[in-house]
Amino acid sequence: MTFKDFIGSGTTGIVGILNTVVVPIIFALAFVAFVLGVVKYFFLTTDNEGDRAAARKFVLWGILGMALLFSVWGVVNILLSTLGITP
Repeated sequence: MTFKDFIGSGTTGIVGILNTVVVPIIFALAFVAFVLGVVKYFFLTTDNEGDRAAARKFVLWGILGMALLFSVWGVVNILLSTLGITP
């Protein structure tokens, strides 16, 4: 087994596991944090300013998490295409 076979491409190897299982789960968690923060901010905590501040933090962390994931995903795909491993 070569290193290229171990790393894999598309749906095989480590890249396949990351692309088809791990990354979508992390994206989903970041999106759920964002949606939960929006729901809490606009619908559940309309009168309590302390709870609204906590909901704003959820929205911020959800957005930052998704932005970070998109950035890292792009860098990984650039690295893989540079090395000649097709994702």
